[in-house]
Amino acid sequence: MNSVVRLQQVSRHFGKVRAVIDLDLELAPGEVLGLLGHNGAGKSTTMKMILGVLAASSGQVEVLGENPRGRAAGQLRLKLGYLPENVSFYDNLSGQEVLRYFSRLKRIPVATADHLLERVGLGHAARRRVRTYSKGMRQRLGLAQALLGEPKLLLLDEPTVGLDPIATRDVYDMIDELRATGTSVILSSHVLAGVERHLDRVAILANGRLQANGTIDELRRQADLPLRIRARTGGVNGTINERLAALGLEARPVRDDLIELEAPAGRKLDIMRALLADEDVTDVSVDSPSLESLYTHFNRLADVAEDQHA
Repeated sequence: MNSVVRLQQVSRHFGKVRAVIDLDLELAPGEVLGLLGHNGAGKSTTMKMILGVLAASSGQVEVLGENPRGRAAGQLRLKLGYLPENVSFYDNLSGQEVLRYFSRLKRIPVATADHLLERVGLGHAARRRVRTYSKGMRQRLGLAQALLGEPKLLLLDEPTVGLDPIATRDVYDMIDELRATGTSVILSSHVLAGVERHLDRVAILANGRLQANGTIDELRRQADLPLRIRARTGGVNGTINERLAALGLEARPVRDDLIELEAPAGRKLDIMRALLADEDVTDVSVDSPSLESLYTHFNRLADVAEDQHA
């Protein structure tokens, strides 16, 4: 299967600042990639190289089989959608006028604009001037602009900034719909709790370098962070303590009817058997490391490596 995006040993320097360093990354058709990293990690620079706005200092960038800064760049951009972190529009135009303007630039029927305004929840404000829009409404208008022309590749830089919980859910629902139709998405976000279940794969950038790349389950195996296990019980009695001690573990009370322990993922079944064998245990929950904890773990590794090279 051909890659929608392929970056091979890509670097981008701004003078002495090395924003992206030797980046290898691929994106498959219909895949949603979470491109994560701290401010200044290289996420926006990477997106701009994929869009062809910036040239790579070295390495090869290929998008839908083309060089985004080559002869086919004009046609290629008609197949791409982009939502920047900070959207800006002509304040004196209405939302409808803005979107119809971009429709003409993308060479698609202007009627598409009206449909998209409804889709992102701006149908009621289509004829209002953009200067009257709230931050969240501007963000919705930016998303509608990015969706024009049914792009094959959609790049979203902090798409839920300024959105309320319902609008945020709607954005992720749209991303799921796009994935189902074969659209590839690169999504950057600092709000990790809500985005986790919508990602097929995660790439974590730190200090311009690719620190981790894989599915969330793959990153969990790499990080080897402990599970958090909670059991509802009458208390930490001697039998539970003995069974857990035999496994080299100890529970701590959270409150009178709840105990908690952390344990390696490989011991999950043994711990579950030990807990469920006790008649006082009425419920057990197991929490795997979240995307946020994985992100923190790999960034700490990057900081340690950076200190060693300093």
